[in-house]
Amino acid sequence: MINVAAIRMQQFGVQFYQASLTASDIDKLVRFEVLNYGDAGQPPVRGGKQRPGVAVPSKVNWDLLERRIASSEKAYQRQIIRRKIDELVQYYEQCRQARDLPSIPGAVIISCDEKLAFQPAGEDSRVGILKVPEREGILRAIDGQHRLLALHADIDRFAGEDFSVPAIIFDRLPEDHVVQMFVTINAKHTRLNPSHLVSLSGRQLYRDDNLATAHDVVRALNDREDSPLYDEIKLLGVGRGRVAQAPLAQELKKLFEADAFGGPRKSADFLEDAKKFFVNYFKQIALVFGGAWNGRKYSIKSASALRAFLRVAPDVIRRLDQEHADRSDFRAIGRVIAPWGRRIGDLRFETEGAWKRTGTTVDSLAKELRLALQYPEGATV
Repeated sequence: MINVAAIRMQQFGVQFYQASLTASDIDKLVRFEVLNYGDAGQPPVRGGKQRPGVAVPSKVNWDLLERRIASSEKAYQRQIIRRKIDELVQYYEQCRQARDLPSIPGAVIISCDEKLAFQPAGEDSRVGILKVPEREGILRAIDGQHRLLALHADIDRFAGEDFSVPAIIFDRLPEDHVVQMFVTINAKHTRLNPSHLVSLSGRQLYRDDNLATAHDVVRALNDREDSPLYDEIKLLGVGRGRVAQAPLAQELKKLFEADAFGGPRKSADFLEDAKKFFVNYFKQIALVFGGAWNGRKYSIKSASALRAFLRVAPDVIRRLDQEHADRSDFRAIGRVIAPWGRRIGDLRFETEGAWKRTGTTVDSLAKELRLALQYPEGATV
């Protein structure tokens, strides 16, 4: 038996449990299955084939993951959507690196095939320990299968993490009830991309001048034809670009919250200066790391790299101020960050090289960039 902390709950005569499962519990106990489409022989994962000549990078080992997905005529889940798993894994990685949001805050809904035992912890009979039989695949996901598959695909990166998944667990829920619940939950589903929320939250949902400014800067990086990120950012979560909007906006928001640039956010001059600085800043980054920026086998346009460049922008600003240069001066920015080309270079961003070998994070890359600014000729500390 596996013992998990739980709350015993009841609605309309139906008893269930709100429990806390670890990532390893999920990996061991939950089975993943999709409906067998009969003679059509459709694979359990949708969208698996790439278009000729189009390389779609993925952090997911699909061969390994697909072995975990069974197909059964008694299943009720639809085909697994590759793109959804990829997006969730990327989101989990962003959460793991930023450490400011939980990656799976919402409860997944699970049904157990066998009888569960509940041991009250004290006088309150609702709180206690839920005893789950320790048998592989004893739990079936009713809602949240994509989230759990993404966790399974990314679990190697959770080593040493204190990671809990909230779960609603039903005890031997009848098959017809399981299917009815699944259909009700999924019949009308509105999915809001995090980038969509970034676009809304600065103004429409609530007033946040820092986030509103961050959104406008990101939009300028995407919309201005002279920007090296022109048409490469997924605004509102859509578009052909591969750079996510939300991580960039959140990083910029932190800079503005820390007053790294000074000036009132509502000022039209402040906003225009911020847009001009960041467009010119990334234009110079694209020149300094020209091989990596224009190459296909580099991670310089990944969320981690772009966030690191944004994180050290205040250091670049301070250097410009020390030189009494205009903050948005294209050539002045180039002079300040020129040491990056000598001390760091394109090979640092090669995906299958230094990038993976050093286990690059936002913090580690930002530290390297700062050191190169502090010691442009390579002097040791």
